[in-house]
Amino acid sequence: MAPISIKTVLISESVDPRCRRILEENGIRVTEKQNMRKDELIAEIKEYDGLVVRSATKVTADVIDAADNLKIIGRAGTGVDNVDVDAATSKGIIVMNTPSGNTLSAAELTCALLLSLSRNVPQAAMSMKQGNWDRKKFMGTELYGKVLGIVGLGRIGKEVASRMQSFGVKTIGYDPITPPEVTASWGVEQMPLEQLWPQCDYITVHTPLMASTVGLLNDESFAKCKKGVKVVNCARGGIIDEDALLRALESGQCGGAGLDVFVEEPPMNHSLVGHPNVICCPHLGASTKEAQARCGEDIALQIVDMVKGKNLVGAVNAQVLANTFSLESHQLIKLGEAIGAVLKSCTSSQKPLTQVRITTQGDCMKTSTGYMTSAVLVGLLNHESGCCPNLINVLSLAKETAITVEQHHSGSDGAPHGLCKVEIVASGSSYKASGSVQGGLPVLLELNDSVFRQPVSLKGNLLFFRASGSPQLLSSVAGLLATEGVEVESFSAPLDRSGDLWYCVGVSSLLQNLSALKSLVNDAAQVTL
Repeated sequence: MAPISIKTVLISESVDPRCRRILEENGIRVTEKQNMRKDELIAEIKEYDGLVVRSATKVTADVIDAADNLKIIGRAGTGVDNVDVDAATSKGIIVMNTPSGNTLSAAELTCALLLSLSRNVPQAAMSMKQGNWDRKKFMGTELYGKVLGIVGLGRIGKEVASRMQSFGVKTIGYDPITPPEVTASWGVEQMPLEQLWPQCDYITVHTPLMASTVGLLNDESFAKCKKGVKVVNCARGGIIDEDALLRALESGQCGGAGLDVFVEEPPMNHSLVGHPNVICCPHLGASTKEAQARCGEDIALQIVDMVKGKNLVGAVNAQVLANTFSLESHQLIKLGEAIGAVLKSCTSSQKPLTQVRITTQGDCMKTSTGYMTSAVLVGLLNHESGCCPNLINVLSLAKETAITVEQHHSGSDGAPHGLCKVEIVASGSSYKASGSVQGGLPVLLELNDSVFRQPVSLKGNLLFFRASGSPQLLSSVAGLLATEGVEVESFSAPLDRSGDLWYCVGVSSLLQNLSALKSLVNDAAQVTL
């Protein structure tokens, strides 16, 4: 990935001091302003390249729209549900979190709540502080031999499983992404939720909050559980339906709940918080010195690595960048953008662009099809009606403008270099170009069935024109350019001189007006690369 310039970062919440120190040691200016209201954040964010938050700052579409220079939003913690990822993506802003920073702390708190639920520890402690000695009231149950259902088997779910297994707990689980053979290797048998609910003595959830997980535990799922099942949520408020949970607690269908997170924080549902079988914490999952140090350090190091073009970790909306951390990928991205720009110039009068088909060819380009597709689209859509495409947002921009995008990869066919072939449809007509990287430079090999005798170096000012070959063609074009004060620096002709074909002239500067050239040729276009 080409380095992204991040010169200024705003930290809007209390983050470990290591975060600021690491950023400043790498030449990034840092401003810390905590507890800002939304209108204050909107006014403040305009000038910054980066924003670092935890969970209190709500990075809404309004905030993102107000940010003129923002390139990255970093969350020092797991999940990004306080960030409007779609709005950030449409503006080409990377959204990043620290996926492993608070894993151990969240797992340990989950285990603490499971233990507390089994032995009524908080209630017994409170009773003692009130001067009571009531042993019978706080009769508990052993964890040994019980069944724990873990919904969400990512990093935290895995750590919870390994710790609870040491108590002799049987761990079963569900995860739509992690393969069953992987979870089996660390002692968790996977099964569908319908099969999981009836077996569990305890249930803990460790999923992101999204449409498919809101209200995952509800009236219907509680009804399928064992009577007296105990549940824990240290993930995100809303995964367990709070109203359904209260009804299950009051009916005895749920025997207890350990809650660290709520739909509203601080929670407004006092009936739930005050229920005698509910153990509550004020969102303490990541509230350890170690987790805060790790998250603050991780987000700073991730930003620095991205700025230096070394690596990209924790990005939730920029998967296309995963394979762009090499010199070869930088060269291929330049090739894709250049081919897109050439085709754009050749079809500038043809609207609308409706279809783009990108084919990469050759073993060396096997992993490049994704970012090559985005790179070509950046070249095609650049400067379109205020559009500012980059590799992150260009696919969504293409979708918004009803452009159908196809991407393919094929074998090498004996070609010495990897090839990128692009075909576009504009106003119902098809246009094609192909190119490769040779000697570290992007070159154009073919344009609309005109195969160039010498590859066209895709840099500088290029003038393309379509004409029937004749001995006077080059001298006529050169003469016209000379009268316009433009010098010819290179000339590329097609292999086949018969028919109506495309030529390319490298020039010292672009023509102010193409109409004079069009009086000599059938079509003309120009581009600066």
